[in-house]
Amino acid sequence: MKKILAITLCLLLVAGLAACASSAKQAETPVLSMATEGTFQPYEYYDGDKLIGIDVAIAEAIAEKLGMTLEVTDIAFDSIIPGVQTGKYDIGMAGMTVTDERLEEVSFSSSYATGVQVVIVKDGGPITSVDDLFADGANTVVGTQTGTTGFLYATWDIEDEGLGTVKSFAKTTDAVEALKNGQVDCVILDNEPAKALVAANEGLSILDAEYAVEDYAIAVAKDNTELLGKINGALDELIADGTVQSILDKYIHE
Repeated sequence: MKKILAITLCLLLVAGLAACASSAKQAETPVLSMATEGTFQPYEYYDGDKLIGIDVAIAEAIAEKLGMTLEVTDIAFDSIIPGVQTGKYDIGMAGMTVTDERLEEVSFSSSYATGVQVVIVKDGGPITSVDDLFADGANTVVGTQTGTTGFLYATWDIEDEGLGTVKSFAKTTDAVEALKNGQVDCVILDNEPAKALVAANEGLSILDAEYAVEDYAIAVAKDNTELLGKINGALDELIADGTVQSILDKYIHE
């Protein structure tokens, strides 16, 4: 009986040590925390309750290269850079364009995609071309998402020039609803999410001419140079082996 008890205790001890070792191994896996804003299809959006898209897939591939586990948090777009600055998140990815203003706050990785800003309008409305936004006497109400380059461009090019006003919204979907309801005359945003929104909302279309062309990159805190170097190394490999292009091809259908 004592022998059986001793064997049982030994087995329990071994099992306990194995469980501890497994837990320790899991605990040792570093986490790459990413902040994004989940209404920017095809870069980040929800499939049911799961956040997917170009940025999520690329971040997952980078994390795998670095031996890390990706953890994604969906927050307001204009909270992403402050969150990265303070170290609450390691990186920010949300179809984020590199601008001089943002470079004063964070560092950016190499570019992984090119974005195009476009203008959404109501079919049959008074705005039929991008040039209409800059015509003499124009007084356009432009809808944008808060903190985006679309907001910046509209402010600089239109509001500051006395050609209209800019209304900013928490999400691109809110801006499009405002367009449908007549609260704004047009919406400026990135081409790919614009295509998805137009496809989902009858009576809207995208003007033919591009508003602006931009490079998308990953935001990293200025003092986190080690992480930035690792991300660029992984990203360069993923671009070279075709992984990034395959992700873009999967989510962007011309």
